Amino acid sequence: MRLPRSLSRLIESFERLPGIGSKTASRLAFYLLRVPQESLEEFAQSLSELKAKTLTCSICYNVAERDPCSICSDRERDKSTICVVEESLDVLALERADHFQGVYHVLHGAISPLNNIGPEEIFIKQLMVRLESGEVKEVILSTNPNMEGEATAMFLQKKIQKLNKEKGFTIKISRIGLGLPTGADLEYADEMTLSRALEGRREY
Repeated sequence: MRLPRSLSRLIESFERLPGIGSKTASRLAFYLLRVPQESLEEFAQSLSELKAKTLTCSICYNVAERDPCSICSDRERDKSTICVVEESLDVLALERADHFQGVYHVLHGAISPLNNIGPEEIFIKQLMVRLESGEVKEVILSTNPNMEGEATAMFLQKKIQKLNKEKGFTIKISRIGLGLPTGADLEYADEMTLSRALEGRREY
């Protein structure tokens, strides 16, 4: 069966998305074929506006509608505490938790020598510029608990410690608590998760 060109092109476009295989791409394309034209036009408009109506905040490098972003321009946020994350999706996750009242810095990746991503390829230099102002009291390293995330956290720790020494700053460096999720069973947890859970224990 030969598909119409417009349909096959759409399937090919979906296949370029991360985590989308040929079967899923075909299902998505045929689903859109069945939706009302009005809904399809709304979907197309959302896609066309995605790049046109978003930008990168010049302070924290999070995706935003305006510069500075709503978090950086919020006077109620604690500008002396910066939470460093890998991606904008991490900011979204932390904001949903509705607990953190500081500001963020989005690296747009993690150090990964195997993928030729070094410190220069992500927004580490820009973070250090923010810290040189002397207004920051704590940096929370919230990179992912994998090899790349740990390597990035260790690199940043050394950079900030060096800055503290050179400038006479006392910036506190902390690592986000990593351990067992609520409802998890100890017997199914791996060694790294268990060790992190023990390290991150608190008074009860």
